[in-house]
Amino acid sequence: MRLPAYARTGLAVLWLAALLGLGAWLGNTIKLSGDLRKFMPEARTPAQKLLLDELGEGPGSRLLLMAISGSDPATLAKQSQALRAKLDADNDAFAMITNGGESAADAIPAKWLPYRFLLSDRYDTHPLDAATLKAELAERVQDLGSPAAGMIEPLLPRDPTLELLHVAESLQPTKTPQQIEGVWFDKAGKRALLVAQTISGGFDPNGQQQAVAEINTAFDEIAKGTQSKLLLTGPGAFSVEISTRTQAETQWIGVFDTVGLIVLLLVAYRSWKIPLLGVLPLASAGLAGMVAVMLCFDQVHGITLAFGFTLIGVVQDYPIHLFSHQRPGLDPRANARHLWPTLATGVVSTCIAYITFFFSGVEGLRQLAVFTISGLGTAALLTRLVMPELLDPASRDFADSKLMARLGNAIERLPRPRWSLAALAVIAAVVIVAMPTPFWQNDLSKLTPVPIESLLQDQDLRQELGAPDVLYVLAVQAPTKEGALAASEALRPRLDAQVAKGELSAYDMAARYLPSLAVQRHRQQQLPAPAQAKAMLESALVGSPFRSEVFAPFLADLEQARTAKPLSEDDLADTPLASMVQGLLLDGGDHTTALVSMSGIRDPQALAAALQGSGAQWMDLREASRTLVNTYHRVLVAMGVAAVLLAIAVSIALRDRRRIVRVLLPMGLSVLLILAVLRGCGVELNLFHLISMILGAGLGLDYALFFDHAGDDPADQRRTLHALIVCSLMTLLVFVLLALSSIPVLRAIGATVAMGVVFNFVLALLVSRQPHAKPVADAHA
Repeated sequence: MRLPAYARTGLAVLWLAALLGLGAWLGNTIKLSGDLRKFMPEARTPAQKLLLDELGEGPGSRLLLMAISGSDPATLAKQSQALRAKLDADNDAFAMITNGGESAADAIPAKWLPYRFLLSDRYDTHPLDAATLKAELAERVQDLGSPAAGMIEPLLPRDPTLELLHVAESLQPTKTPQQIEGVWFDKAGKRALLVAQTISGGFDPNGQQQAVAEINTAFDEIAKGTQSKLLLTGPGAFSVEISTRTQAETQWIGVFDTVGLIVLLLVAYRSWKIPLLGVLPLASAGLAGMVAVMLCFDQVHGITLAFGFTLIGVVQDYPIHLFSHQRPGLDPRANARHLWPTLATGVVSTCIAYITFFFSGVEGLRQLAVFTISGLGTAALLTRLVMPELLDPASRDFADSKLMARLGNAIERLPRPRWSLAALAVIAAVVIVAMPTPFWQNDLSKLTPVPIESLLQDQDLRQELGAPDVLYVLAVQAPTKEGALAASEALRPRLDAQVAKGELSAYDMAARYLPSLAVQRHRQQQLPAPAQAKAMLESALVGSPFRSEVFAPFLADLEQARTAKPLSEDDLADTPLASMVQGLLLDGGDHTTALVSMSGIRDPQALAAALQGSGAQWMDLREASRTLVNTYHRVLVAMGVAAVLLAIAVSIALRDRRRIVRVLLPMGLSVLLILAVLRGCGVELNLFHLISMILGAGLGLDYALFFDHAGDDPADQRRTLHALIVCSLMTLLVFVLLALSSIPVLRAIGATVAMGVVFNFVLALLVSRQPHAKPVADAHA
């Protein structure tokens, strides 16, 4: 028994209200992630794990590099200092702001000044004694008669050996830019340089957006009324730029897409209700997918949502088939029952294919599989069970028109391809194999959607700032932080020898800023006890113009340093030293990795050979990224398994060899053609191309199954043709708009799927559609 009109309206309103309620709940509870590591293979080597750690949470991912240009050096220097001061006042967004204008001694807070004796290496081999102190005091007499007297005199009572300045000098970066007007400038002297380290990780979109916004706001205030411009680069700046561009482009794509789909449905069905009803299964699929991912994973990745909604775009075809096959005298429930075997075959086959993503070794793909399978299943069941109850009785057959009749007869007269398909497959295979360009994109840096101009600007700033070589690092692991610090300290003799030979210009390690407990205790033992310290001072002052009581603070610091608890990483919190240590001492949970960065490497292979047997692991991060991306080949294996499982599912459903071939052949040939076009254009494939081809294959399977389902009845073939024209035009509109995007990843996805729609529709039309049972005259002629 059919529901009355008011009941159908009530059911539609209830469905819509449920979707709105679920959407509101999801908006308040969903946890989104922007960590791109979720779409990278699992790390299998220490170098790969280090690479992924650095990509996501490492200090390198939290660096923002700034260059101010467009004014004279004096103005730029003032603006650099003002910008640093403004950002330094914000403790919520930034862990460190530096422009070379701060004193290196500021790295040590006043309360830790006695610890200068534990941070200094001057007395490691020769203890502080009367002769050494006497020589230092003699130099101070000379300093007080020099232009530096104003700086030296306040330090003298507490630090006659100027240990603080020695420590500050040793804590300076191994290579820094030139200084003009007291701040960093590039080699040309035309850009003032700054570096900021954010508290949030590089792939924390909200935290990075806040930091970038604060930098831009502060600079706009400072630069008001001048010609100065700010260049901002770094992982966080790139992520904000990509997010802003993506949001802007998806908005206009969404507007054009929505308007185009509504117009298309209105033209196809001449009914305002059809577009409204068609949205319900699509929205239900998206929400069901989000809920399923939330239940299975801690966070939902933004790419999962973006790709997921794109992939389940195939579900918009489900109600279209129901609408186009509806005709006067046919109960919508009977129509749904008639279409269900074909619809279910496509859904089950596609879902089985996506199950293989669970074995890809990529968490993002697992999320995508959960999202898509849940969405497809939900939309299919709603189309079968609920949508027929909402449809009004059909007043006409939508496919019964002059245009569709003429189009059907024109298609019927097309020749059936046979050997031409084999020739086309051979040509495509030759193009795929013969092209000299690499098949797979192995360079991780080329997978980024960041424009090449931005990457070159970032590289230029890193060179100007004297950043260490990011391609090669040394790593030592130990169960504890203390063990890692001690192990890295043991490398210093070998590294110093290589510096002396010119194999590298400098190196840096966490132990330079935070010596191990063993080293600190050794330095404490080298310091004199109170009585010895007093006698040492008295002996050193013989013949000196200084009086002994002046140096009471010096003796107090010596005793405090000798008896105090050694410094730990926690003691360095809220100091510039903390960020330096964090960048080179990585906590791995059950172990700690101490990194040694190097700059000015002359011959990487020779240096690696010279350091063999030192206990440190030489890591080539470029090679690690290449091998990491190479493991995406597992996705190719998963695709192969998916193809086999899909073919088995279709075979079980159709149980007819000729029908099986007619359904699977267009899909397989379309994949070959897409690969051939991409390879012919010199495109190296990546993960996003593969996902796009899987989506294209799912669409192709749907087209072929329904063309086959129509049999040889001309009227049924016209209805199927009407449905698939609407489906393919809707999908083609979405992905052609994506192909027009300025973002490379979106452009690649759009172009790949758009090709898949065209190839699959044409081949399914020529191969899967059965000939008419008998010639049909144009009924409307």
